[in-house]
Amino acid sequence: MTDRELYVWVAIAGLAVVSVITRGFFLIPSRPWPLPPWLRDALKVAPLAALVAVVAPEIFMTQGEVITTWQDARWPAALVATAAYYLWRRDILLTIVIGMAVMLCLRLGVGW
Repeated sequence: MTDRELYVWVAIAGLAVVSVITRGFFLIPSRPWPLPPWLRDALKVAPLAALVAVVAPEIFMTQGEVITTWQDARWPAALVATAAYYLWRRDILLTIVIGMAVMLCLRLGVGW
């Protein structure tokens, strides 16, 4: 076995140990840890915050530049979907479907 192969096996073993320790960290104590109320409240909005972090750059930027024209189908689609979400159903899935439908209509119908 060469030194390079040894380093690879040591790295794999180290990553396996770190993975087992970090994933099993909450299983090690004998009693469960109670979550503070502020952390429980923060975890309720975490999925929405992650969705916004993924979607916002797609709406406001293209190829690393901020969109400066209104003739982009993403802005009206986002506005209609947001209005549908807040004013009508308060449903994330329906918001995504409405936004995609508006964007498709604007791209195919108007040519944006």
